[in-house]
Amino acid sequence: MNILSIESSCDEMAAAVVVDGVQVKSSVVSSQIDVHKKYGGVVPELAGRHHLELVNNVVRTALDEAEMILDDIDLFAGTRGPGLSAALLVGTTAAKSYAYALGKDFVGIHHHEAHILSVLLEHENVEFPFISLLVSGGHTMVVVVDGLGKYRVLGGTIDDAAGEAYDKVARLLGLGYPGGPLIDKLAEEGDRKAFDFPRPMKDDPFNMSFSGLKTAVKYAVRDNPDVKVEDICASFQAAVVDSLIAKTRAAITLVNKETQPLRGVSIGGGVAANSHLRQRIEELSNEFSIRALIPERSMCTDNAVMIGVAAKIHYELRGADTLATGIDSGWKLTDLTIRHPEDINPLLS
Repeated sequence: MNILSIESSCDEMAAAVVVDGVQVKSSVVSSQIDVHKKYGGVVPELAGRHHLELVNNVVRTALDEAEMILDDIDLFAGTRGPGLSAALLVGTTAAKSYAYALGKDFVGIHHHEAHILSVLLEHENVEFPFISLLVSGGHTMVVVVDGLGKYRVLGGTIDDAAGEAYDKVARLLGLGYPGGPLIDKLAEEGDRKAFDFPRPMKDDPFNMSFSGLKTAVKYAVRDNPDVKVEDICASFQAAVVDSLIAKTRAAITLVNKETQPLRGVSIGGGVAANSHLRQRIEELSNEFSIRALIPERSMCTDNAVMIGVAAKIHYELRGADTLATGIDSGWKLTDLTIRHPEDINPLLS
Protein backbone atom coordinates (compact mmCIF):
# COMPACT_ATOMS: atom_id res chain seq x y z
CA MET A 1 0.00 0.00 0.00
CA ASN A 2 1.49 3.32 -1.12
CA ILE A 3 0.49 6.03 1.35
CA LEU A 4 0.81 9.77 0.75
CA SER A 5 0.66 11.53 4.12
CA ILE A 6 0.44 15.23 4.92
CA GLU A 7 1.23 16.85 8.27
CA SER A 8 0.16 20.46 8.90
CA SER A 9 -0.92 20.67 12.53
CA CYS A 10 1.32 23.61 13.43
CA ASP A 11 4.12 25.46 11.62
CA GLU A 12 5.57 22.64 9.53
CA MET A 13 4.13 21.68 6.19
CA ALA A 14 5.29 18.14 5.51
CA ALA A 15 4.53 15.35 3.07
CA ALA A 16 5.85 11.82 2.77
CA VAL A 17 5.36 8.63 0.83
CA VAL A 18 5.39 5.56 3.06
CA VAL A 19 4.87 2.02 1.75
CA ASP A 20 2.86 -0.34 3.98
CA GLY A 21 3.52 1.95 6.94
CA VAL A 22 7.13 0.76 7.27
CA GLN A 23 9.15 1.73 4.18
CA VAL A 24 9.91 5.44 3.82
CA LYS A 25 10.21 6.40 0.16
CA SER A 26 10.37 10.16 0.76
CA SER A 27 10.03 12.77 3.49
CA VAL A 28 9.79 16.51 2.89
CA VAL A 29 9.44 19.12 5.65
CA SER A 30 9.06 22.84 5.01
CA SER A 31 9.60 24.77 8.23
CA GLN A 32 8.25 28.24 8.99
CA ILE A 33 10.69 29.10 11.77
CA ASP A 34 11.88 32.24 9.99
CA VAL A 35 8.27 33.36 9.45
CA HIS A 36 7.35 33.15 13.15
CA LYS A 37 10.70 33.95 14.75
CA LYS A 38 10.08 37.68 15.02
CA TYR A 39 6.85 37.01 16.92
CA GLY A 40 8.48 34.66 19.42
CA GLY A 41 5.99 31.89 18.62
CA VAL A 42 3.63 30.50 16.02
CA VAL A 43 0.94 32.83 14.66
CA PRO A 44 -1.95 30.53 13.59
CA GLU A 45 -3.23 32.70 10.74
CA LEU A 46 0.25 33.03 9.23
CA ALA A 47 0.84 29.30 9.56
CA GLY A 48 -2.37 28.48 7.68
CA ARG A 49 -1.63 31.03 4.96
CA HIS A 50 1.88 29.72 4.34
CA HIS A 51 0.66 26.11 4.38
CA LEU A 52 -1.78 27.01 1.62
CA GLU A 53 1.05 28.45 -0.46
CA LEU A 54 3.34 25.46 0.12
CA VAL A 55 1.19 22.34 0.17
CA ASN A 56 1.16 21.51 -3.55
CA ASN A 57 4.89 22.03 -3.98
CA VAL A 58 5.70 19.95 -0.88
CA VAL A 59 3.48 17.10 -2.08
CA ARG A 60 4.98 17.26 -5.57
CA THR A 61 8.49 17.12 -4.13
CA ALA A 62 7.60 14.11 -1.96
CA LEU A 63 6.22 12.28 -5.00
CA ASP A 64 9.27 13.15 -7.07
CA GLU A 65 11.66 11.89 -4.40
CA ALA A 66 9.65 8.66 -4.17
CA GLU A 67 9.71 8.37 -7.97
CA MET A 68 5.92 8.09 -8.01
CA ILE A 69 2.95 9.95 -9.42
CA LEU A 70 -0.43 10.57 -7.79
CA ASP A 71 -1.96 7.57 -9.58
CA ASP A 72 0.50 5.31 -7.72
CA ILE A 73 -0.93 6.30 -4.34
CA ASP A 74 -3.44 3.91 -2.71
CA LEU A 75 -4.28 5.85 0.46
CA PHE A 76 -4.17 9.55 1.32
CA ALA A 77 -3.75 10.71 4.92
CA GLY A 78 -3.81 14.07 6.65
CA THR A 79 -3.49 15.19 10.25
CA ARG A 80 -7.05 15.77 11.45
CA GLY A 81 -6.10 17.05 14.92
CA PRO A 82 -5.25 18.20 17.45
CA GLY A 83 -3.53 21.39 16.37
CA LEU A 84 -4.14 24.84 14.93
CA SER A 85 -7.44 24.93 13.03
CA ALA A 86 -6.17 27.09 10.18
CA ALA A 87 -3.16 24.83 9.71
CA LEU A 88 -5.02 21.52 10.04
CA LEU A 89 -7.59 22.59 7.49
CA VAL A 90 -5.01 22.99 4.72
CA GLY A 91 -3.44 19.55 5.08
CA THR A 92 -6.65 17.56 5.49
CA THR A 93 -8.39 19.41 2.67
CA ALA A 94 -5.48 18.68 0.35
CA ALA A 95 -5.44 14.98 1.29
CA LYS A 96 -9.21 14.66 0.85
CA SER A 97 -9.07 16.51 -2.48
CA TYR A 98 -6.48 14.13 -3.87
CA ALA A 99 -8.47 11.15 -2.62
CA TYR A 100 -11.70 12.44 -4.17
CA ALA A 101 -10.10 13.26 -7.52
CA LEU A 102 -8.50 9.82 -7.81
CA GLY A 103 -11.26 7.76 -6.23
CA LYS A 104 -8.97 6.56 -3.42
CA ASP A 105 -9.47 6.22 0.34
CA PHE A 106 -8.69 8.90 2.93
CA VAL A 107 -7.87 8.69 6.64
CA GLY A 108 -7.69 11.53 9.16
CA ILE A 109 -4.87 10.91 11.62
CA HIS A 110 -4.56 11.85 15.29
CA HIS A 111 -1.31 13.76 15.77
CA HIS A 112 -0.55 12.23 19.17
CA GLU A 113 -1.24 8.70 17.98
CA ALA A 114 1.21 9.31 15.13
CA HIS A 115 3.93 10.32 17.60
CA ILE A 116 3.24 7.21 19.68
CA LEU A 117 3.26 4.82 16.73
CA SER A 118 6.33 6.35 15.07
CA VAL A 119 8.51 4.11 17.27
CA LEU A 120 7.28 1.12 15.26
CA LEU A 121 9.20 2.41 12.25
CA GLU A 122 12.59 2.45 13.97
CA HIS A 123 12.23 -0.38 16.51
CA GLU A 124 11.43 -3.96 15.57
CA ASN A 125 9.22 -6.31 17.58
CA VAL A 126 7.80 -3.64 19.88
CA GLU A 127 5.88 -5.29 22.71
CA PHE A 128 2.92 -3.94 24.68
CA PRO A 129 2.24 -2.38 27.05
CA PHE A 130 4.70 0.50 26.99
CA ILE A 131 4.69 4.01 28.40
CA SER A 132 4.75 6.91 25.95
CA LEU A 133 5.88 10.31 27.18
CA LEU A 134 4.63 12.88 24.66
CA VAL A 135 6.37 16.23 25.04
CA SER A 136 6.21 19.17 22.65
CA GLY A 137 5.29 22.83 22.40
CA GLY A 138 1.60 22.03 22.35
CA HIS A 139 1.22 18.99 24.58
CA THR A 140 2.78 17.13 27.49
CA MET A 141 1.22 13.87 28.64
CA VAL A 142 1.97 10.41 29.99
CA VAL A 143 0.19 7.61 28.12
CA VAL A 144 -0.04 3.86 28.68
CA VAL A 145 -0.09 2.12 25.29
CA ASP A 146 -1.81 -1.20 25.96
CA GLY A 147 -1.87 -2.11 22.26
CA LEU A 148 -2.43 -0.60 18.85
CA GLY A 149 -5.27 1.87 19.21
CA LYS A 150 -5.53 1.25 22.96
CA TYR A 151 -4.45 4.25 25.01
CA ARG A 152 -4.79 5.37 28.61
CA VAL A 153 -3.83 8.96 29.39
CA LEU A 154 -2.63 8.99 32.98
CA GLY A 155 -1.92 12.69 33.22
CA GLY A 156 -0.43 15.77 31.65
CA THR A 157 0.32 19.41 32.12
CA ILE A 158 -2.37 21.60 33.68
CA ASP A 159 -0.96 24.76 32.08
CA ASP A 160 2.01 25.31 29.77
CA ALA A 161 3.33 22.39 27.77
CA ALA A 162 7.02 21.69 28.35
CA GLY A 163 8.02 22.94 24.90
CA GLU A 164 5.98 26.09 25.43
CA ALA A 165 7.86 26.71 28.69
CA TYR A 166 11.16 26.33 26.82
CA ASP A 167 10.07 28.93 24.27
CA LYS A 168 8.89 31.38 26.93
CA VAL A 169 12.09 31.06 28.97
CA ALA A 170 14.19 31.47 25.83
CA ARG A 171 12.25 34.65 25.03
CA LEU A 172 12.81 35.86 28.60
CA LEU A 173 16.54 35.29 28.19
CA GLY A 174 16.63 36.95 24.77
CA LEU A 175 17.75 33.76 23.04
CA GLY A 176 15.29 33.64 20.16
CA TYR A 177 12.88 31.08 18.77
CA PRO A 178 12.45 28.12 18.93
CA GLY A 179 13.76 27.94 22.47
CA GLY A 180 14.23 24.21 23.01
CA PRO A 181 17.38 23.60 20.93
CA LEU A 182 18.95 26.89 22.08
CA ILE A 183 18.47 26.15 25.78
CA ASP A 184 19.59 22.54 25.35
CA LYS A 185 22.85 23.66 23.75
CA LEU A 186 23.61 26.34 26.35
CA ALA A 187 22.71 23.98 29.20
CA GLU A 188 25.64 21.75 28.25
CA GLU A 189 28.00 24.50 29.45
CA GLY A 190 26.04 25.40 32.59
CA ASP A 191 25.67 24.20 36.18
CA ARG A 192 22.40 22.34 36.76
CA LYS A 193 22.65 23.01 40.50
CA ALA A 194 23.22 26.76 40.20
CA PHE A 195 19.53 27.40 40.93
CA ASP A 196 17.13 25.16 42.79
CA PHE A 197 14.08 25.78 40.63
CA PRO A 198 10.78 24.19 41.73
CA ARG A 199 9.56 20.79 40.61
CA PRO A 200 5.82 21.54 40.84
CA MET A 201 3.04 19.10 41.73
CA LYS A 202 5.26 16.57 43.50
CA ASP A 203 2.23 15.17 45.31
CA ASP A 204 0.40 14.41 42.06
CA PRO A 205 1.80 11.21 40.49
CA PHE A 206 1.03 12.01 36.86
CA ASN A 207 0.03 15.66 36.33
CA MET A 208 2.56 18.45 36.00
CA SER A 209 2.83 22.22 35.75
CA PHE A 210 5.46 24.47 34.19
CA SER A 211 4.04 28.00 34.53
CA GLY A 212 5.42 28.40 38.06
CA LEU A 213 8.83 27.23 36.91
CA LYS A 214 8.81 29.88 34.20
CA THR A 215 8.00 32.52 36.84
CA ALA A 216 10.83 31.28 39.05
CA VAL A 217 13.25 31.73 36.16
CA LYS A 218 11.95 35.26 35.62
CA TYR A 219 12.65 36.21 39.24
CA ALA A 220 16.06 34.52 39.19
CA VAL A 221 17.08 36.62 36.20
CA ARG A 222 15.71 39.78 37.81
CA ASP A 223 17.48 39.19 41.12
CA ASN A 224 20.77 38.00 39.61
CA PRO A 225 21.58 40.37 36.73
CA ASP A 226 25.12 39.03 36.37
CA VAL A 227 24.13 35.37 36.28
CA LYS A 228 25.50 33.17 33.51
CA VAL A 229 22.82 32.36 30.98
CA GLU A 230 24.26 28.86 30.74
CA ASP A 231 23.55 28.26 34.44
CA ILE A 232 19.96 29.47 34.09
CA CYS A 233 19.45 27.19 31.10
CA ALA A 234 21.00 24.16 32.80
CA SER A 235 19.03 24.65 36.03
CA PHE A 236 15.77 25.25 34.16
CA GLN A 237 16.26 22.21 31.95
CA ALA A 238 17.10 20.03 34.95
CA ALA A 239 13.82 21.05 36.61
CA VAL A 240 11.77 20.28 33.49
CA VAL A 241 13.40 16.91 32.90
CA ASP A 242 13.20 15.95 36.59
CA SER A 243 9.45 16.58 36.48
CA LEU A 244 9.00 14.55 33.30
CA ILE A 245 11.06 11.65 34.61
CA ALA A 246 9.25 11.61 37.96
CA LYS A 247 5.86 11.29 36.24
CA THR A 248 7.17 8.62 33.86
CA ARG A 249 8.64 6.65 36.76
CA ALA A 250 5.26 6.77 38.53
CA ALA A 251 3.57 5.46 35.38
CA ILE A 252 6.05 2.59 35.06
CA THR A 253 5.51 1.67 38.71
CA LEU A 254 1.73 1.69 38.25
CA VAL A 255 1.72 -0.52 35.16
CA ASN A 256 4.20 -2.97 36.69
CA LYS A 257 1.67 -3.62 39.45
CA GLU A 258 -0.86 -4.77 36.87
CA THR A 259 -1.18 -8.30 35.52
CA GLN A 260 0.92 -7.63 32.42
CA PRO A 261 4.42 -6.23 33.09
CA LEU A 262 5.59 -3.16 31.25
CA ARG A 263 7.73 -3.80 28.17
CA GLY A 264 9.16 -0.40 27.35
CA VAL A 265 9.16 3.38 27.60
CA SER A 266 9.08 5.76 24.65
CA ILE A 267 9.27 9.48 24.05
CA GLY A 268 7.81 11.58 21.26
CA GLY A 269 7.29 15.20 20.25
CA GLY A 270 9.73 18.04 19.69
CA VAL A 271 11.14 18.03 23.23
CA ALA A 272 12.00 14.34 22.76
CA ALA A 273 15.01 15.63 20.80
CA ASN A 274 16.39 17.12 24.02
CA SER A 275 19.74 15.52 24.88
CA HIS A 276 19.25 15.51 28.67
CA LEU A 277 15.77 13.97 28.43
CA ARG A 278 16.98 11.25 26.07
CA GLN A 279 19.80 10.37 28.46
CA ARG A 280 17.47 10.23 31.45
CA ILE A 281 14.98 8.00 29.60
CA GLU A 282 17.80 5.60 28.80
CA GLU A 283 18.79 5.55 32.47
CA LEU A 284 15.17 5.03 33.53
CA SER A 285 14.75 2.09 31.16
CA ASN A 286 17.91 0.50 32.55
CA GLU A 287 16.67 1.04 36.09
CA PHE A 288 13.50 -0.96 35.39
CA SER A 289 15.07 -3.37 32.87
CA ILE A 290 12.68 -2.37 30.10
CA ARG A 291 13.25 -1.30 26.52
CA ALA A 292 13.97 2.34 25.66
CA LEU A 293 12.04 3.30 22.51
CA ILE A 294 13.77 6.53 21.57
CA PRO A 295 13.19 7.90 18.04
CA GLU A 296 15.76 9.58 15.87
CA ARG A 297 15.72 13.34 16.33
CA SER A 298 14.26 13.84 12.86
CA MET A 299 11.23 11.81 13.95
CA CYS A 300 10.68 13.84 17.12
CA THR A 301 9.69 17.08 15.43
CA ASP A 302 6.50 17.18 13.36
CA ASN A 303 6.86 15.19 10.14
CA ALA A 304 4.67 13.37 7.65
CA VAL A 305 6.45 10.02 7.96
CA MET A 306 4.82 9.40 11.34
CA ILE A 307 1.46 10.26 9.77
CA GLY A 308 2.11 7.62 7.12
CA VAL A 309 3.01 5.02 9.75
CA ALA A 310 -0.17 5.80 11.70
CA ALA A 311 -2.26 5.85 8.51
CA LYS A 312 -1.65 2.18 7.74
CA ILE A 313 -2.57 1.18 11.30
CA HIS A 314 -5.57 3.54 11.40
CA TYR A 315 -6.79 1.98 8.15
CA GLU A 316 -6.44 -1.53 9.61
CA LEU A 317 -8.09 -0.64 12.92
CA ARG A 318 -10.82 1.76 11.84
CA GLY A 319 -11.16 1.61 8.05
CA ALA A 320 -11.32 4.63 5.76
CA ASP A 321 -12.81 7.93 6.87
CA THR A 322 -15.47 9.70 4.85
CA LEU A 323 -14.59 12.84 2.92
CA ALA A 324 -17.05 14.64 5.20
CA THR A 325 -14.71 14.02 8.16
CA GLY A 326 -13.71 17.42 9.49
CA ILE A 327 -10.76 18.64 11.50
CA ASP A 328 -10.82 18.57 15.30
CA SER A 329 -8.36 21.00 16.87
CA GLY A 330 -9.08 19.64 20.35
CA TRP A 331 -9.30 15.95 19.45
CA LYS A 332 -8.59 13.79 22.50
CA LEU A 333 -6.43 10.70 22.24
CA THR A 334 -8.91 8.79 24.40
CA ASP A 335 -11.66 9.43 21.83
CA LEU A 336 -9.96 7.03 19.41
CA THR A 337 -11.69 3.68 19.19
CA ILE A 338 -11.18 0.42 17.32
CA ARG A 339 -14.16 -0.05 15.05
CA HIS A 340 -14.18 -3.83 14.72
CA PRO A 341 -11.82 -5.41 17.27
CA GLU A 342 -12.78 -8.93 16.23
CA ASP A 343 -11.57 -8.30 12.66
CA ILE A 344 -8.12 -6.98 13.53
CA ASN A 345 -5.21 -8.80 12.00
CA PRO A 346 -3.53 -10.54 14.98
CA LEU A 347 -0.14 -9.50 13.59
CA LEU A 348 -1.11 -5.89 14.31
CA SER A 349 -2.15 -6.45 17.92
